[in-house]
Parts: sequence; C-alpha cells; structure tokens
Amino acid sequence: MATKSLVKIAGQELTLSNLEKVFYSAANFTKSQMIDYYVRIAPGLLPHLAGRPVTLKRYPNGAAGKFFYQKECPVHRPVWLPTAPVWSEGHARDINYCLLQDMASLVWAANLAALELHTSLALAADIATPTMLVFDLDPGPPASILECAQVGLWLKDYFDHYKLQSFPKTSGSKGLQLYLPLNTTTSYDQTKTFAHALARLLEKQHPSQVVSKMRKELRTGKVFVDWSQNDEHKTTVCAYSLRAKDRPQISTPVTWDEVELAWQKQDPGMLNFEAEQVLRRLERDGDLFAPVLSLKQQLPALE
Repeated sequence: MATKSLVKIAGQELTLSNLEKVFYSAANFTKSQMIDYYVRIAPGLLPHLAGRPVTLKRYPNGAAGKFFYQKECPVHRPVWLPTAPVWSEGHARDINYCLLQDMASLVWAANLAALELHTSLALAADIATPTMLVFDLDPGPPASILECAQVGLWLKDYFDHYKLQSFPKTSGSKGLQLYLPLNTTTSYDQTKTFAHALARLLEKQHPSQVVSKMRKELRTGKVFVDWSQNDEHKTTVCAYSLRAKDRPQISTPVTWDEVELAWQKQDPGMLNFEAEQVLRRLERDGDLFAPVLSLKQQLPALE
C-alpha cells in the first residue's frame, strides 16, 4: 500500500503520497527528493512562476515513464490554489491554468509528479504581451550543447552591439536557451517576427552550423534556432525546473562566461547541472535569471 504523509506548508495542509517511489533510477532519486528539491529551490524558482500560467508535465511513474501535459488545473486542486483563465481558440473556451505562487502550491504540483514546469512568456494578467523573447537552441546530432554555446555567443554578439542584455540557461536536456528581457509594451507578432528574422540571418551567415527551418531532416549536425516559441499558445520550460532525463538534470541559469568557457574547452559537462549542484549555485550566486523579470528593453530594428 502506498504511504501517505500529511504535512503543513506555508499554513496549508497537504497530503503527500508515494514518497519512496524512485523517479530517476540512474541516480536512485526518489519522489521525496524531487519534492525536497522544489522546496529548497523555491526562493529562486517562485519569482519566475509568479503570475504566469503553468502547464504541468506530469510523470506519475517517474522520469522514464509515460507522461502527459496538463494545462487545465485539476478540479481536485485545493480551494486556496488560484487559477488564471486563458482563452483557447482551439477549445473555444477559457482554460483555467494553475498559478503556482507560493511554497504550498509548488509542493502540491510536485506531489502530482509534475517533474517539469512550463510557463508562458507573458503574465496571466496581460496574456497577449510577452515580457521576454526566447531563442531555443536545439542541436541536431552529432551537434551538441557545445554547438549551441557557439550559436548562443553569436546571438550575444548581436545583442551586445545594441547594448542589450541577454541571459542564457541550459534547457536541462540537449540544448541552450537565450532570453532577452523586454518588460515593455510589445506583442507576439513583434517578438516572433523579430526572432524568426534573426534566426534566418544567422542561418545565412553560418549555413553549415545554423538552421532556422523546422524540418527535422535539415537539422543533422546543425543547431536549430527555434524562434517559434515566441507564441501566445506555447510555453517554455521554467528556469530551475527539473527535466525528465536519466538523472535529475535542471534547466539552469548560467553566465555568458560559463558558456564561453565550455565552448573554449569543448567540455559539455560544464553546461550540465543536477539538482544538488543547482541548489549550491543558487546559494552561492543568487538567481542569475532575476533580471529577466524586471529589466526593460526594446527590440532593435534588424539591419
């Protein structure tokens, strides 16, 4: 019989179950450890969840098992857990997304085996206005995160030219993600058009290393600069979220110096972080991704 534990978190009572279940077999990392990670990373994670619709990617039988995406917040959610209605053209109705804005909400989601937390680029209060732009750099084998690092540095050079600050994080999987904070009045039409144009420009400048088209047969040995994530109907894995890999890898904010050093040393391990490493990094460095939430910038005109 599965064990259950009643806990009190931030004034709310929660029943946690299956805490002994192994979620990452290669690391013997249990559901209890998964919840513990989310509790300890909360000071860094919660600001990036606050106010944003969250899609839960749930793995009831651990990272190697079957999963499903949950956009509609479960009807059995606690009465104190807020939701945000977001209109869905496909469903012709509002979808009520969970808002994970405090420790109790985060632990509740983790107990549902929501290993991965995927967020909108906009706040629920203004869902049509993205607060940031993202480039998702996805390597086509045999390319790896190292080739993503090189492409990321090319993107950084472009933004440096316009005195814009950009912030990288690992995807926690194969690639790298580059964020450009905006926090000004803009639209997805603007961010998506800009991202697509810049992806095509990079492809033109580096045709043997970069691809901007989505067709998978074109990606072999290249980095796909995925501009399409800049869309009201899409979500991106949140900073500090676990990923469903062999081991408890994390989508980890990194510095540009770390990206450049990994590329110079040709060491992909320098851009691969697991739960305990990320907790130590947060304690040592603070939240490297904090400026993404508040830094105000305007998109430049592409030359």
